[in-house]
Amino acid sequence: MHTLSKPFSILLVIVTGMLFFGCQKGNEQNSKLYLYNWTYYTPESLVKQFERETGIDVVIDNFASNEEMFAKVMAGGNKGYDIIFPSSDYTSIMIKLGLLEQLDHEKLPNLTYVNPIIREKAPYDPKMEYSVPYFMGSSGIAVNKERAPEGYARDWSIFADTRMAGRMSMLDDMREVMAAGLKSLGYSANTTDERELQEATALIVNQWKPNLVKFDSESFGKAFSQGEFWVAHSYPENIFAEIPKRKWENIDFFIPPEGGMMYIDNMVIPKGAKNSDAAHQFINFMHDPKVHAHFLDEFGFPPTTNTGSAKYMKNDTYFFTSEDMKNSDNLNDLGEDLEKYNTLWQTIRYKP
Repeated sequence: MHTLSKPFSILLVIVTGMLFFGCQKGNEQNSKLYLYNWTYYTPESLVKQFERETGIDVVIDNFASNEEMFAKVMAGGNKGYDIIFPSSDYTSIMIKLGLLEQLDHEKLPNLTYVNPIIREKAPYDPKMEYSVPYFMGSSGIAVNKERAPEGYARDWSIFADTRMAGRMSMLDDMREVMAAGLKSLGYSANTTDERELQEATALIVNQWKPNLVKFDSESFGKAFSQGEFWVAHSYPENIFAEIPKRKWENIDFFIPPEGGMMYIDNMVIPKGAKNSDAAHQFINFMHDPKVHAHFLDEFGFPPTTNTGSAKYMKNDTYFFTSEDMKNSDNLNDLGEDLEKYNTLWQTIRYKP
């Protein structure tokens, strides 16, 4: 909640301020909120604002892929966290497995600002009973225009460009990489057709992988900023967080026109969370329009998620727009068919 940001009379603040803050600090000064979020995805300035307003200390651990996060959760690691930030497919899985606490909407009045379009894209939890969208976005491709040769393709076939062999990376993320191959061939990124999956695997292994330095979901932003990578399959926040704004014009970030994997990252409270009340406060805090606008400005994101944020944003140009995602597919929970992907990923990821 944002009681401190709402207008109060000066007299009321003077009379009740000491009592209010004294009670709040007395109850919460030693409480901690433990977040498990994607790398680079929690603006420090907003964390500090939340801490100031609530007296709750925030502790953040990071993960680089949904698979890494889920493996830790299944090993019992969720017991140490109050909020986890899975993408839509893993949110669906966690709901089905009963791993999440049901949300109390009375503690989340800012849900009224969640974009209705996202609800349509989230059939796994359309009433937001277990999850609240954090951001709807997309991965894409970042190119260092100062180093890349002229005439590079602005689509997935860029990874077949032998002129940049040894200077490119793709995400170390099974669904992202296989989606790139599938969309490049004109298939759904959620297909379970064996022939289409085999065809995409052959494309990645035979034409793309020989040109890659590695699959990397953790340090590619820094490697790109230092010139080690000229082309990176990436999330824009990871790239631009490592590069001074004065040099952003040298970076060509695009979502391939054939589409890729859009995503809805969510905030969920795992079963057994020790600080559920504080978790609800943080979730509601992130959907305060002014707070969400700051979050978007921090990363250059478009206002895809919160309907009240646009009017408070300082940025009016974005790394991508909703229109850029028109041919992209959202991640679905594939159920037992996910094993088809797991098997082929072993070939893509580890075969010499």
